[in-house]
Amino acid sequence: MRYIPAKTILSAYTDGNAWFGCNYNMNIYKGCCHGCIYCDSRSDCYGVENFDEVRAKDDALATIARELRSKQKTGVVGTGAMSDPYNPFEQELLLTRGALELIDQNGFGAAIATKSNLVTRDMDILKHISSHSPVLIKLTITAADDTLCQKIEPRVSLSSERFAAIERLAEAGLFTGILLMPVLPFIEDSSENILAIVQRAYESGAKFIYPAFGVTLRQNQRDYFYQRLDEQFPTVKQRYVKTFGNAYECRSPRRKELWELFCAACESHGLLYKMDEIISAYRHGYGSNQLSLF
Repeated sequence: MRYIPAKTILSAYTDGNAWFGCNYNMNIYKGCCHGCIYCDSRSDCYGVENFDEVRAKDDALATIARELRSKQKTGVVGTGAMSDPYNPFEQELLLTRGALELIDQNGFGAAIATKSNLVTRDMDILKHISSHSPVLIKLTITAADDTLCQKIEPRVSLSSERFAAIERLAEAGLFTGILLMPVLPFIEDSSENILAIVQRAYESGAKFIYPAFGVTLRQNQRDYFYQRLDEQFPTVKQRYVKTFGNAYECRSPRRKELWELFCAACESHGLLYKMDEIISAYRHGYGSNQLSLF
């Protein structure tokens, strides 16, 4: 593991009304080794050199401890936006676990986005955080079938393993759900795939599914994506070029139909799928304590 300097790790406070109600953002690692063919974080605009190499931030836990103590407001700390907090190195380094312990000790909440079933290792800390502050766990699942999952996300826990993780987290009483994004046009945007994910989410005890029926493409990320399409899905790249050209947002041509199908399936199973409802539900019962001045 290579360590890199970082003056700060925790972002400034926001009102929490945008992305899943997070007030702060935290990235302990830089880069990602999952190899997902669609990852927007690979784009040049983020300035992450050697994206496939995972690096940890030097003195991360000491920095996080100092920054948490300096915040005038508590709130929900989100992690997983740019680099998965449960990459394979986390198994031994325990930096994400250490950060969660600090979040717990300082009275903050936590919102985790991951594609790894390693998150279940930290259920004990997450349960303790939930005793005083909101906890939200989001596992990305875009393919119900493990074979398709391996082509799109080659070095990640299988979809079946992530569904099993959701079941364990839900049984522990943690507010857990699915990020159904991106749904790749011409690959994952079938009615069968979407309905299968909704059904398995329900069976696993998920509280919500938040979807995006399409993918974003730009800069070097587009080149990487097209290269992987040629390797795994011959002829599909041509459909992208013809349908989307150089557009940043590549929305599924079936998005309206899929949205209606998805909404009906979620409602029949009692699954949340709107951002404001998800935020309200996982924050319910915590009052304004999470936004209080120290």
